[in-house]
Amino acid sequence: MRPPLVRLELRSVSKTYVDANQPVEVLHDISLTAEPGSITALVGRSGCGKTTLLNLAGAMDFPTSGEVLIDGRSTGSLNDRELTALRRTRVGFVFQFFQLLPTLTVLENVELPLLLAGAAGSAETSRDRLRWVELEDKAASLPHQLSGGQMQRVAIARALAHSPDILIADEPTGNLDTASGDQVLELLRDAARNFGSTVLIATHSAEAASIAGTRVQLRDGRIQSIDRA
Repeated sequence: MRPPLVRLELRSVSKTYVDANQPVEVLHDISLTAEPGSITALVGRSGCGKTTLLNLAGAMDFPTSGEVLIDGRSTGSLNDRELTALRRTRVGFVFQFFQLLPTLTVLENVELPLLLAGAAGSAETSRDRLRWVELEDKAASLPHQLSGGQMQRVAIARALAHSPDILIADEPTGNLDTASGDQVLELLRDAARNFGSTVLIATHSAEAASIAGTRVQLRDGRIQSIDRA
């Protein structure tokens, strides 16, 4: 079966929250598409709507109006069981602060999403992902025994454990030094190239944005410009 030409599509998406009984529009009329194996960077000041857009793209939240579609199907049409399956098997998340469970080993952290999804061969797959991020020798370590760059590489291995169609990264280099950040960016580039993941990055970093084929400048919840390499 041929892969879809458009994996992720946002159609005229707006998002409004209520703060102190007053509506606050965080995103306004966002339209965007992303193909398999592509990298899209969302750039803009804090509070411009980047993280909200990521949450909508990953079906962690839903638009007030408009639609988010994955392979042509609206996330708003999915029931709870389908949403859980989508998040566990088709979407991977990488966060600025790693979000590793401190009492689990590195291997157990990577394996956890596979166990939750009931996947077969979870330990073998997890070791393969650790090998891919060059941390197989840290499999038995606890997160506090790793550097920040190593923890983020483990987080990427975990996010890719189920070979997700969509990989969402929220400020993935925000807490890292330059060398560690460069390693993480290379892994994200490889995720698009080797796994065919549609990668969506929110970042303040010009270096992180530079790996993207599409750069979306957000300002006050609106798209200011879209630049394609």
